[in-house]
Amino acid sequence: MPVRRLPPLHAIRAFEAAARHLSMTRAAEELAVTPGAVSRQVRELEERLDTPLFVRRSTGLELTSAGERLAVSASDALDRLAEATRGARLRQHRHLSLGVYSLFASRLILPIWDDLKRAHPDIPVTLHTSSNPLDLLPGQFDAVIAVSDTTERSGLIERPLLPIATVPVCSPALLVDGTLDFSTVPLLHSRPRPDDWRRWLDHVGFTAVPVRGGSSFEGISLTLEAAAAGLGAAIAIEALLAPDLARGDIVMAHPLRRPTRRRFVLTYETRLDQDPSLTAVANWLCGRLGQV
Repeated sequence: MPVRRLPPLHAIRAFEAAARHLSMTRAAEELAVTPGAVSRQVRELEERLDTPLFVRRSTGLELTSAGERLAVSASDALDRLAEATRGARLRQHRHLSLGVYSLFASRLILPIWDDLKRAHPDIPVTLHTSSNPLDLLPGQFDAVIAVSDTTERSGLIERPLLPIATVPVCSPALLVDGTLDFSTVPLLHSRPRPDDWRRWLDHVGFTAVPVRGGSSFEGISLTLEAAAAGLGAAIAIEALLAPDLARGDIVMAHPLRRPTRRRFVLTYETRLDQDPSLTAVANWLCGRLGQV
């Protein structure tokens, strides 16, 4: 049997939603992600196929002929996949699947995983992690822990866990007399969050400090490892730093934090609100990590 050469499913989902709405913004609202995430996935799909799928005009999006053909096929394929997975789910023994943002999982979920199993030994829970927000859509799992901008979304329940604020950190060896010169130390960048340094520097009044240059990494976890190794200062999410700070691998490079409107939430579809297994696990996680 020949091997199927398929594009990433999350890219197809992003494209199909954008094609249906002819809007990256409306597609993002449907998928509960940012417009930028949808745009990146569509661009990656266009690069993979080596053909444009949209014409981007001042009045909005317009499908190319290739885009129109792919939109019809993608919509039909996703409908059939949804129907197949619904049937499979109905036949399976009930267990819970939990999708979690990767860094949140490594810093906060894995350390309490055994406690969760002891608290609910009769509820099997499988853990699935990703740093891509399109991999963590409600409906793909029974519940997900991801980032939300607090906008209410129809058909979803969002339970707040932790606020998102950014802070700079570095190796203790980089601090001179307890301070760090941000104009001279290399600034390390996490590619999924390219604007964090500029926003934090502007927030604390360091508007003249440039952010160009410095090493960049595929995710915050590797960026923190680079900071601990002394490559420079990193900007990170305060709520996820406790294990690193406790070990002394890194220290706070400045006392000021930049709060945001975004937060980590536990979210699931409204139709599961009365599911006793999900309710029990959700209440436990919210009580342990955030707000009940």
